[in-house]
Amino acid sequence: MKHHTTDAHTLAAAYALGALDDVERRDFDAHLRSCEACRQEAAEFQATTARLAVAVSQPPPATAKAQVMAAIDGVRQLPPRIPAPSQAPALGGLLRRRAVPLALAASVAAAALGGVAVWQTQNRQDLHQQARTAQQRLDAISAVLAAPDARTVHGKAANGALTTVVSSDQQDMAVFTAANLPAPGAGKTYQLWLDHNGTMRPAGLIDHNGTVILTGNPADAGAVGLTLEPTGGSPRPTTDPLLLMALPA
Repeated sequence: MKHHTTDAHTLAAAYALGALDDVERRDFDAHLRSCEACRQEAAEFQATTARLAVAVSQPPPATAKAQVMAAIDGVRQLPPRIPAPSQAPALGGLLRRRAVPLALAASVAAAALGGVAVWQTQNRQDLHQQARTAQQRLDAISAVLAAPDARTVHGKAANGALTTVVSSDQQDMAVFTAANLPAPGAGKTYQLWLDHNGTMRPAGLIDHNGTVILTGNPADAGAVGLTLEPTGGSPRPTTDPLLLMALPA
């Protein structure tokens, strides 16, 4: 699947992860020269990737080197694995098809696992629980992205945030992604809404760039809204919408 120009903003995470092919990476490099928001987002994703690696790294035991050196003479070297010619084109196609899911997945992983300062103070059991929770969210998002009836819309909020919604009636779910989202400020958070025939129903909170699964039933909703609300959210909007983006029929 070829990416449309409007999808370029969603590729920052895949770019940081090295998941774009040569053509896509060259095109995105050109896009970065004219898009400050994507330059900042790509840099943040690269920093997040490094923090994720540091957070789960484990120092090797002191005896590891001696054990490896003692056993190395008894290990037979295997020949290199050479993929069949038919596999090479499939890999490029797979990366192109999965570039947007990778971007969303990386956003979710960063949001679910938190900052490195928190990770370093948590014990291993807490970290594993966070990983399981993140995996469940990734699975749910992947199901929406891979659904045969998945529909995508893009928008731009009044505060400059770039937004994307992918919805699926079969999965009865929708996911919302925000980039270039300004900090909400002390005591504030961004709240998402589903517009059901003029009635705005709470659909979750988001306070930084990333991806969230909308709560509620998107199948009967006509639009997704975004407002700035007090921390914890509100039962109904208290400010004018920063975004009211129609969902595809």
